[in-house]
Amino acid sequence: MHQRRGTFRDETVDYAAVGATRAHDLMAYPPERSLPAEDAWRIGSGEARFATAAEQLMSWTALRGAGLRVEDVRPASGPMYTGVAFDEEGNAVAPSSLAQEQRFDADGTPYVGAGTTLRLHGRVGGQRADAELRVIFVDEEPRRVAFALGTVGGSVVSGEESFLLEWRDNDEVWFTVRSFDRPTAFAYRMLPALVRRRRRQLFQGYLRALSPLYATPTL
Repeated sequence: MHQRRGTFRDETVDYAAVGATRAHDLMAYPPERSLPAEDAWRIGSGEARFATAAEQLMSWTALRGAGLRVEDVRPASGPMYTGVAFDEEGNAVAPSSLAQEQRFDADGTPYVGAGTTLRLHGRVGGQRADAELRVIFVDEEPRRVAFALGTVGGSVVSGEESFLLEWRDNDEVWFTVRSFDRPTAFAYRMLPALVRRRRRQLFQGYLRALSPLYATPTL
């Protein structure tokens, strides 16, 4: 897997803290009025497991595994904007000069790409989970694949979630999901516990989609 990084920033998302799921202190200092969440699981070991999971992740399998329909996937128009990349500490570094070719799954749906927009439809815990989202950043490296989705509108929450796969030096493959949600729907504003329950159910759906082991959460 070749190295590729891409970040897309514009004014269409409906929250201010774009990219905040990269912050190491997200759980302690989430964006204002938002509820943070984070979980990580070991989903196997070895290069083959990592490559398979990475392919699944970049073709929207995690979202579909949570019972969501991925529709109207639209890559960014014009030449791919690679934008500002980030190092492991979350500091901005020089933009990547590598072009990003478009890939498609067996149904012809474009893979995850920086600036891509999409619509989700479905229900989580009996509540609707419709939303329009934008891919905020994409990182693809030989032992690490990640991307983040930010809300554009139409969701019961406003915020961001990121998905990270790592093939670590000890040969283990780990899947990490981080998010912050600011309730926008009335029921979620009045009952923050609904937001947390919704997030737990989404995380478990993502895990079921990528892990043949269905590992026990560690965080």
